[in-house]
Amino acid sequence: MGRNDRGILQNIDWVLVGIFLVMVLFGWMNIYAAVYNDEHKSILDFTQNYGKQSIWIVCAFMIALMVLVIDGKFYAAFSYAIYIIMLLLLLSTFAFAKNVKGSYGWIDIGSYKLQPAEFAKFATNMALAKFLSTLDTRMQDFKTKLISLVIIGIPAIIILLQNDTGSALVFGAFVLVLYREGLSGNVLLLGLVSGALFVLSLLLPQTTLFIVIGIIALLFLMVVRRNKKNILIIATGAIVAMGIVFSVDYFYNSVLQEHQRVRIDVLLGKEVDLKGAGYNVNQSKIAIGSGGFFGKGFLQGTQTKYDFVPEQSTDFIFCTVGEEWGFIGSVVVIGLFVALLTRLIYVAERQRSAYSRIYGYGVACILFVHLLINIGMTIGLAPVIGIPLPFFSYGGSSLWSFTILLFIFIRLDAYRFQILR
Repeated sequence: MGRNDRGILQNIDWVLVGIFLVMVLFGWMNIYAAVYNDEHKSILDFTQNYGKQSIWIVCAFMIALMVLVIDGKFYAAFSYAIYIIMLLLLLSTFAFAKNVKGSYGWIDIGSYKLQPAEFAKFATNMALAKFLSTLDTRMQDFKTKLISLVIIGIPAIIILLQNDTGSALVFGAFVLVLYREGLSGNVLLLGLVSGALFVLSLLLPQTTLFIVIGIIALLFLMVVRRNKKNILIIATGAIVAMGIVFSVDYFYNSVLQEHQRVRIDVLLGKEVDLKGAGYNVNQSKIAIGSGGFFGKGFLQGTQTKYDFVPEQSTDFIFCTVGEEWGFIGSVVVIGLFVALLTRLIYVAERQRSAYSRIYGYGVACILFVHLLINIGMTIGLAPVIGIPLPFFSYGGSSLWSFTILLFIFIRLDAYRFQILR
């Protein structure tokens, strides 16, 4: 019997599956610790978040099995169809969604709330992989860049209109996928410079920045050869930079909402509001810091147990890890994510089809951005924008969507033996 004839169970990457199981179960333990109290001790108390999470976990395992059973050819063949269905589901929120903490991205299905934005991530990843894997696609072509940005941008804009800025920002992760497929590093550099200018524009007067940009442009002109091409590039760069600085004031005051502006001001140190916008982050840092090196012990977290940290089982679940498991536990959790991301990239590079490789990098980039932002906001290095920590935070939509996202790739990897190089 050849390798191509092996059963699917033999072809599955069990390292990825093992890391997934450890993360989900460890996350469940921390959700239990985050909302534990003496009146509700049973971990299967379905009136509590940890009891409900046990149901989501069982359902996630069933979903993972279903994803693995489906033929590997299905995902590439129906990528666009799934993407369109998810866009329609996103649009349906404008008709059926109710306000949940300022966001209109949740649809009530009985007693369960479905968040389409979570599922849009894997659908967008599938559509982008399908488009970029076509034979006539070259990342150097403007048409390819434009269509890729449209595929990424449509769901991101819809989610932004739902007032869910955090989920919309996650779609920026796909730019890293485009970079792997040949997008110029200058685009990433432009993004980093734009981000730096945005922050500086909030901290410094416009006039000061205009002078600094002008001086830098003159220095570049003195260093490089003075031909028309170099002069044009430097002049264009200086004008664009000044345009970004000039537009920040409008974006900050007219596009961002009040609570978003306050959170950014607190993050940048322009305001100190420990009882208002800065309360969550301040309590989060106290909880993580109080854990010390070894932590206070399982179910012994006082900051968590007495509800000092808001959203402690969802967006701020990492606080429970830091307080009860300490520095060691935090390193273990981050290490699990590093192991998962490293394995995803390794498995992506061994794929025989461009679709599977691109999709695999999309999985890694989405998880990386979630990890970066979620832990960043719990320790005060990123604004609080409310996105879950994959496989750890409470919630059925996030757990199911991340499970589908990951196991589609595991199925594609198992299918690689049936693909000719």
